[in-house]
Amino acid sequence: MQLRPGEMPLMRQLILQLAGVSLDDSKGYLVETRLGPIAVKAGCANFNELYFRLRYGGEPALAQQVVDAITTHETTFFRDGAPFDALQHKLLPEAIEARERAGLPRKLRIWSAACSTGQEPYSIGMVLHELLGDLKGWDIQIHATDISKSTLETAEKAVFPDHEMVRTTRPLLVSRYFEKVPGGHRVVEPVRKLVTFRQLNLLAPLSGFGPFDIVLLRNVLIYFEPAKRRDLALRAASTLLPHGWLMVGASENLMDVGPQFVPQIHCGATVYQPGAPVATR
Repeated sequence: MQLRPGEMPLMRQLILQLAGVSLDDSKGYLVETRLGPIAVKAGCANFNELYFRLRYGGEPALAQQVVDAITTHETTFFRDGAPFDALQHKLLPEAIEARERAGLPRKLRIWSAACSTGQEPYSIGMVLHELLGDLKGWDIQIHATDISKSTLETAEKAVFPDHEMVRTTRPLLVSRYFEKVPGGHRVVEPVRKLVTFRQLNLLAPLSGFGPFDIVLLRNVLIYFEPAKRRDLALRAASTLLPHGWLMVGASENLMDVGPQFVPQIHCGATVYQPGAPVATR
Protein backbone atom coordinates (compact mmCIF):
# COMPACT_ATOMS: atom_id res chain seq x y z
CA MET A 1 0.00 0.00 0.00
CA GLN A 2 1.35 3.42 -1.00
CA LEU A 3 0.85 6.74 0.72
CA ARG A 4 -1.43 9.15 -1.12
CA PRO A 5 -1.03 12.94 -1.06
CA GLY A 6 -1.93 14.29 2.37
CA GLU A 7 -1.72 10.97 4.18
CA MET A 8 1.83 11.26 5.54
CA PRO A 9 0.99 14.20 7.88
CA LEU A 10 -1.93 12.19 9.28
CA MET A 11 0.27 9.15 9.87
CA ARG A 12 3.00 11.28 11.45
CA GLN A 13 0.42 12.70 13.86
CA LEU A 14 -0.94 9.25 14.65
CA ILE A 15 2.48 7.70 15.29
CA LEU A 16 3.49 10.62 17.49
CA GLN A 17 0.31 10.21 19.51
CA LEU A 18 0.54 6.44 19.89
CA ALA A 19 4.28 5.96 20.40
CA GLY A 20 5.84 9.38 20.87
CA VAL A 21 8.01 8.73 17.81
CA SER A 22 8.60 11.69 15.52
CA LEU A 23 8.96 10.85 11.82
CA ASP A 24 9.89 13.34 9.13
CA ASP A 25 8.60 13.21 5.57
CA SER A 26 11.61 11.15 4.45
CA LYS A 27 10.27 8.18 6.44
CA GLY A 28 7.33 7.55 4.14
CA TYR A 29 8.89 4.26 3.08
CA LEU A 30 8.84 3.16 6.74
CA VAL A 31 5.11 3.84 6.98
CA GLU A 32 4.44 2.00 3.73
CA THR A 33 6.57 -1.07 4.46
CA ARG A 34 5.70 -1.50 8.14
CA LEU A 35 2.15 -0.23 8.38
CA GLY A 36 0.89 -1.02 4.87
CA PRO A 37 0.50 -4.77 5.55
CA ILE A 38 -1.29 -4.00 8.83
CA ALA A 39 -3.71 -1.68 7.05
CA VAL A 40 -4.44 -4.27 4.36
CA LYS A 41 -4.96 -7.05 6.90
CA ALA A 42 -7.34 -4.79 8.86
CA GLY A 43 -9.41 -4.25 5.71
CA CYS A 44 -8.42 -0.61 5.19
CA ALA A 45 -8.46 0.66 1.63
CA ASN A 46 -5.81 3.32 2.34
CA PHE A 47 -3.81 4.97 5.14
CA ASN A 48 -6.48 7.62 5.60
CA GLU A 49 -8.92 4.90 6.65
CA LEU A 50 -6.33 3.38 8.99
CA TYR A 51 -5.83 6.78 10.60
CA PHE A 52 -9.51 7.36 11.28
CA ARG A 53 -10.05 3.84 12.61
CA LEU A 54 -7.24 4.29 15.10
CA ARG A 55 -8.06 7.90 15.91
CA TYR A 56 -11.76 7.35 16.57
CA GLY A 57 -12.51 3.64 16.38
CA GLY A 58 -11.30 2.47 19.79
CA GLU A 59 -9.35 -0.55 18.51
CA PRO A 60 -6.53 -1.16 21.03
CA ALA A 61 -5.35 -4.39 19.36
CA LEU A 62 -4.91 -2.60 16.03
CA ALA A 63 -3.17 0.30 17.76
CA GLN A 64 -0.75 -2.13 19.43
CA GLN A 65 0.09 -3.67 16.05
CA VAL A 66 1.00 -0.22 14.73
CA VAL A 67 3.12 0.56 17.80
CA ASP A 68 4.91 -2.80 17.55
CA ALA A 69 5.65 -2.31 13.86
CA ILE A 70 6.91 1.25 14.05
CA THR A 71 9.05 0.88 17.19
CA THR A 72 10.78 -2.43 16.46
CA HIS A 73 14.46 -1.73 15.83
CA GLU A 74 17.22 -4.17 14.99
CA THR A 75 19.70 -4.80 17.77
CA THR A 76 22.47 -7.25 18.66
CA PHE A 77 24.22 -8.60 21.71
CA PHE A 78 26.89 -6.20 23.03
CA ARG A 79 25.86 -3.65 20.43
CA ASP A 80 28.56 -1.02 19.75
CA GLY A 81 30.98 -2.73 22.15
CA ALA A 82 32.27 0.32 24.05
CA PRO A 83 29.20 0.79 26.32
CA PHE A 84 29.65 -2.70 27.72
CA ASP A 85 33.37 -2.13 28.30
CA ALA A 86 32.39 1.03 30.21
CA LEU A 87 29.85 -0.92 32.23
CA GLN A 88 32.33 -3.62 33.18
CA HIS A 89 35.36 -1.48 33.93
CA LYS A 90 33.91 1.83 35.17
CA LEU A 91 30.18 2.19 35.84
CA LEU A 92 29.45 -1.06 37.67
CA PRO A 93 32.62 -1.03 39.83
CA GLU A 94 31.98 2.59 40.85
CA ALA A 95 28.31 1.93 41.60
CA ILE A 96 29.32 -1.02 43.79
CA GLU A 97 31.95 1.09 45.56
CA ALA A 98 29.44 3.92 46.13
CA ARG A 99 27.00 1.51 47.76
CA GLU A 100 29.76 0.06 49.95
CA ARG A 101 30.85 3.52 51.13
CA ALA A 102 27.27 4.35 52.04
CA GLY A 103 26.87 1.08 53.93
CA LEU A 104 24.12 -0.09 51.59
CA PRO A 105 23.31 -3.77 50.93
CA ARG A 106 25.05 -5.68 48.14
CA LYS A 107 22.51 -4.97 45.46
CA LEU A 108 22.29 -3.30 42.07
CA ARG A 109 19.34 -1.92 40.13
CA ILE A 110 19.71 -1.34 36.40
CA TRP A 111 17.17 -0.12 33.86
CA SER A 112 17.42 -1.02 30.18
CA ALA A 113 14.93 1.31 28.48
CA ALA A 114 13.57 0.47 25.02
CA CYS A 115 15.11 -2.99 25.33
CA SER A 116 13.55 -4.34 22.12
CA THR A 117 13.97 -8.13 21.91
CA GLY A 118 16.20 -8.33 24.99
CA GLN A 119 19.75 -8.39 23.70
CA GLU A 120 20.82 -5.37 25.78
CA PRO A 121 19.57 -6.50 29.21
CA TYR A 122 20.85 -10.03 28.67
CA SER A 123 24.23 -8.61 27.63
CA ILE A 124 24.28 -6.62 30.87
CA GLY A 125 23.55 -9.81 32.80
CA MET A 126 26.50 -11.54 31.16
CA VAL A 127 28.79 -8.62 32.03
CA LEU A 128 27.63 -8.83 35.65
CA HIS A 129 28.52 -12.51 35.82
CA GLU A 130 31.93 -11.78 34.34
CA LEU A 131 32.52 -9.05 36.92
CA LEU A 132 31.07 -10.67 40.04
CA GLY A 133 31.21 -14.40 39.39
CA ASP A 134 28.21 -16.49 40.44
CA LEU A 135 26.56 -13.45 42.11
CA LYS A 136 26.19 -15.32 45.40
CA GLY A 137 25.17 -12.85 48.10
CA TRP A 138 24.06 -10.24 45.57
CA ASP A 139 20.58 -8.85 45.00
CA ILE A 140 20.58 -7.77 41.36
CA GLN A 141 17.65 -6.74 39.20
CA ILE A 142 17.75 -5.61 35.59
CA HIS A 143 14.47 -3.92 34.65
CA ALA A 144 13.95 -4.10 30.89
CA THR A 145 11.14 -2.09 29.30
CA ASP A 146 9.77 -1.50 25.85
CA ILE A 147 6.57 -0.08 24.35
CA SER A 148 6.18 -3.06 22.00
CA LYS A 149 4.31 -6.05 23.40
CA SER A 150 5.46 -8.42 20.66
CA THR A 151 9.17 -7.65 21.12
CA LEU A 152 8.85 -8.21 24.86
CA GLU A 153 7.26 -11.59 24.25
CA THR A 154 10.25 -12.50 22.09
CA ALA A 155 12.64 -11.17 24.72
CA GLU A 156 11.10 -13.23 27.52
CA LYS A 157 11.57 -16.44 25.52
CA ALA A 158 15.33 -15.66 25.40
CA VAL A 159 15.79 -17.85 22.31
CA PHE A 160 17.73 -16.32 19.44
CA PRO A 161 18.45 -17.70 15.95
CA ASP A 162 21.80 -19.28 15.19
CA HIS A 163 22.88 -16.53 12.79
CA GLU A 164 22.69 -13.96 15.59
CA MET A 165 25.40 -15.73 17.55
CA VAL A 166 28.05 -14.54 15.10
CA ARG A 167 26.90 -10.90 15.15
CA THR A 168 28.61 -9.91 18.36
CA THR A 169 31.78 -8.20 19.56
CA ARG A 170 32.13 -10.72 22.40
CA PRO A 171 31.86 -14.22 20.89
CA LEU A 172 33.48 -15.84 23.95
CA LEU A 173 30.70 -14.60 26.22
CA VAL A 174 28.04 -15.71 23.79
CA SER A 175 29.48 -19.23 23.81
CA ARG A 176 29.64 -19.17 27.61
CA TYR A 177 26.15 -17.89 28.36
CA PHE A 178 23.96 -19.67 25.79
CA GLU A 179 22.69 -23.21 25.45
CA LYS A 180 21.68 -24.87 22.19
CA VAL A 181 17.94 -25.49 21.91
CA PRO A 182 15.55 -26.23 19.03
CA GLY A 183 15.23 -23.06 16.96
CA GLY A 184 18.52 -21.49 18.03
CA HIS A 185 20.34 -20.63 21.25
CA ARG A 186 18.81 -19.76 24.62
CA VAL A 187 20.28 -17.46 27.26
CA VAL A 188 21.25 -19.55 30.29
CA GLU A 189 19.02 -19.46 33.35
CA PRO A 190 21.47 -17.63 35.71
CA VAL A 191 21.40 -14.67 33.30
CA ARG A 192 17.69 -14.90 32.47
CA LYS A 193 16.64 -14.71 36.12
CA LEU A 194 18.34 -11.31 36.52
CA VAL A 195 16.00 -9.67 33.98
CA THR A 196 12.39 -8.61 34.44
CA PHE A 197 10.48 -7.38 31.39
CA ARG A 198 7.68 -4.82 31.48
CA GLN A 199 5.72 -2.90 28.87
CA LEU A 200 6.28 0.83 29.25
CA ASN A 201 5.67 3.90 27.11
CA LEU A 202 8.54 6.28 27.86
CA LEU A 203 6.15 9.22 27.59
CA ALA A 204 4.21 7.89 30.58
CA PRO A 205 5.03 9.05 34.13
CA LEU A 206 7.98 7.29 35.77
CA SER A 207 6.88 7.97 39.34
CA GLY A 208 7.64 5.01 41.57
CA PHE A 209 10.10 3.61 39.02
CA GLY A 210 13.60 3.09 40.39
CA PRO A 211 15.83 4.20 41.98
CA PHE A 212 18.57 2.84 39.76
CA ASP A 213 22.35 2.63 39.84
CA ILE A 214 22.52 2.70 36.04
CA VAL A 215 20.03 3.63 33.33
CA LEU A 216 20.66 2.74 29.69
CA LEU A 217 18.60 4.95 27.38
CA ARG A 218 20.49 4.10 24.21
CA ASN A 219 19.42 4.93 20.65
CA VAL A 220 16.00 6.10 21.82
CA LEU A 221 16.16 9.88 22.13
CA ILE A 222 16.84 10.35 18.41
CA TYR A 223 13.23 9.36 17.71
CA PHE A 224 11.71 12.12 19.87
CA GLU A 225 11.09 15.77 19.20
CA PRO A 226 13.52 18.13 21.04
CA ALA A 227 11.12 19.08 23.85
CA LYS A 228 10.12 15.47 24.51
CA ARG A 229 13.76 14.38 24.27
CA ARG A 230 14.81 16.83 27.00
CA ASP A 231 11.83 15.91 29.15
CA LEU A 232 12.58 12.20 28.88
CA ALA A 233 16.27 12.72 29.70
CA LEU A 234 15.33 14.67 32.83
CA ARG A 235 12.73 12.13 33.91
CA ALA A 236 15.13 9.23 33.34
CA ALA A 237 17.79 11.04 35.37
CA SER A 238 15.28 11.52 38.20
CA THR A 239 15.13 7.72 38.62
CA LEU A 240 18.86 7.53 39.41
CA LEU A 241 20.50 7.24 42.79
CA PRO A 242 22.91 10.13 43.60
CA HIS A 243 25.87 8.08 42.34
CA GLY A 244 23.91 6.77 39.34
CA TRP A 245 25.02 6.74 35.72
CA LEU A 246 22.99 7.50 32.59
CA MET A 247 24.10 6.11 29.24
CA VAL A 248 22.67 7.18 25.86
CA GLY A 249 23.49 6.21 22.29
CA ALA A 250 26.71 7.09 20.53
CA SER A 251 24.98 9.69 18.33
CA GLU A 252 22.98 11.24 21.18
CA ASN A 253 24.07 14.24 23.25
CA LEU A 254 22.52 15.69 26.41
CA MET A 255 24.59 18.85 26.85
CA ASP A 256 21.58 21.02 25.96
CA VAL A 257 19.34 19.38 28.58
CA GLY A 258 20.87 21.03 31.64
CA PRO A 259 24.16 21.88 33.41
CA GLN A 260 24.09 18.60 35.33
CA PHE A 261 24.51 16.64 32.08
CA VAL A 262 28.27 16.81 31.72
CA PRO A 263 29.55 14.18 29.27
CA GLN A 264 32.27 11.80 30.42
CA ILE A 265 34.16 9.44 28.15
CA HIS A 266 35.00 6.02 29.57
CA CYS A 267 36.27 3.10 27.49
CA GLY A 268 35.16 5.02 24.39
CA ALA A 269 31.55 5.40 25.58
CA THR A 270 29.86 8.68 26.53
CA VAL A 271 28.06 8.60 29.87
CA TYR A 272 26.53 11.08 32.31
CA GLN A 273 26.33 11.27 36.08
CA PRO A 274 23.65 13.94 36.58
CA GLY A 275 23.51 13.52 40.36
CA ALA A 276 27.19 14.37 40.82
CA PRO A 277 28.11 17.89 42.00
CA VAL A 278 28.42 20.37 39.13
CA ALA A 279 31.73 22.21 39.06
CA THR A 280 31.36 25.99 39.22
CA ARG A 281 33.84 28.64 38.20
